[in-house]
Amino acid sequence: MVQSLDRSQGRAGSVASSTVNNHGTFTGNRALQIEEPLIFEMGQAGRCGVDLPEPPKVKERLNGLRRKGTIGLPGLAEPQVVQHYTRLSQKNYAIDMGVYPLGSCTMKHNPRINEKVARLPGIGDLHPLQPVSTVQGALELIDSLAHWLKTLTGMPAVAMSPAAGAHGEMCGMMAIAAALEAKGERAKRKTVLAPESAHGTNPATAAALGFVVKPIPANDRGRVDLAALKAALGPDVAAIMLTNPNTCGLFESDIVEISKAVHEAGAYFYCDGANFNAIVGRVRPGDLGIDCMHINLHKTFSTPHGGGGPGAGPVVLSAALAPYAPYPWIVKDGDTWRVAEDGAKVEGAPLGRLKAFHGQMGMFTRALAYIMSHGADGLKQVAEDAVLNANYVMAALKDVMSPAFEGPCMHEALFDDSFLKDTGVSTLDFAKAMIDEGYHPMTMYFPLVVHGAMLIEPTETVAKEDLDQFIGALRSLTAKAKTGTAAEDFKAAPLYAPRRRLDETLAARKPILRWKPSNNPPGIDPLKQAAE
Repeated sequence: MVQSLDRSQGRAGSVASSTVNNHGTFTGNRALQIEEPLIFEMGQAGRCGVDLPEPPKVKERLNGLRRKGTIGLPGLAEPQVVQHYTRLSQKNYAIDMGVYPLGSCTMKHNPRINEKVARLPGIGDLHPLQPVSTVQGALELIDSLAHWLKTLTGMPAVAMSPAAGAHGEMCGMMAIAAALEAKGERAKRKTVLAPESAHGTNPATAAALGFVVKPIPANDRGRVDLAALKAALGPDVAAIMLTNPNTCGLFESDIVEISKAVHEAGAYFYCDGANFNAIVGRVRPGDLGIDCMHINLHKTFSTPHGGGGPGAGPVVLSAALAPYAPYPWIVKDGDTWRVAEDGAKVEGAPLGRLKAFHGQMGMFTRALAYIMSHGADGLKQVAEDAVLNANYVMAALKDVMSPAFEGPCMHEALFDDSFLKDTGVSTLDFAKAMIDEGYHPMTMYFPLVVHGAMLIEPTETVAKEDLDQFIGALRSLTAKAKTGTAAEDFKAAPLYAPRRRLDETLAARKPILRWKPSNNPPGIDPLKQAAE
């Protein structure tokens, strides 16, 4: 899509584009930065990377629907395919290349031992429809992970099947709705309270289940306004959906009092566990009065993150909500493990299945490998190091950038854009300039409660030397912006990326998702090009 959009702006990925791009080379390449066309533009009819045998003749069964022409796939030799995708991979930034400071996303290193374990024979080649007798080890693995999650959160039950964070939110809120239904209060308790700093999926989940969402403002410390929360509580409130630490990177210091007030009002406390990475091994959410919380295994316990998945979002449940956990459950009868699926015959289990099968086995395996390799003391250090790194970034930048709130942070440092006032440089310009320095920008414009937010989450896996270089780059960009004479340079950034700045609004609203062949034949005549 990005390459197609570039072409609409006059930046074709071909030899003919070298003059337009001012690369100054015949090929359009810039040393090892290869100018790469679309794979469809490289193809030649009749070329193939493999030899396929002539298919045997069979009786026609397509009822006259046999394809009459080609399907338009590019024809390439094997080396061309390998080179094409290798070159594309070199244009992507990744956690294996450097600091990935996205706030609220916990983009940390994935230990390779996790990947090795997930690919072991008997784990990596499991099939969900195998007989239960052949997957006893897999069921024990899931149960072991469930035990760890319950222990780390101080909760008596966990639903393992939710596929990711938002799915976990749905599971937790469905359990709350079922509990209210069992008490005959579902009809009157239709309001869910959501702090303004909540993740966007929180109000969306509540609304999807038929609740009315009422926002709760933040105070000047970036936490939930306790007085506003208490004023909003009443007999119509079903639950609060709160993130802790919150999306401003701050611990909700009034959380015990919030929990007490919510429960006294007859409501439930849902906690978004997206930031559990900051407190794992240090705080048990169950001790804070939380009724349910989803856990992003792909964030807290270091499994591959990004690209749309896969994820896993188990939900831990308090004693009040445990009877409403969805099926299936892992049960041990003597020495034999089984999957209990007949929820219709179990009193107090109204949710049934949330998805096919029983969660994400690869994610379970990676998470358990991560947990067991760290141990209880190691997990505690994970949280401590994440918080230490974030506060190191905050302390090193607060004199030149503008912290959104006073005081120490948790696992992520949040700045606003007031330090860019009167420079002519926007928050987006600053982010684009970071690309030229070799960094993926931090999370920009989120959370919405902070104007021009810049949310940095270094995580615990970044070395001090790498943090120092990252901090130095931000200090350098800040100093350049504050000269008041560099606005045009910032607006031109990135200068050194494979593609220059796109119209991101147009790309989002009118994405080009399909390649359309031109009237020109594929390939380029080098003699003709040289003459031009």
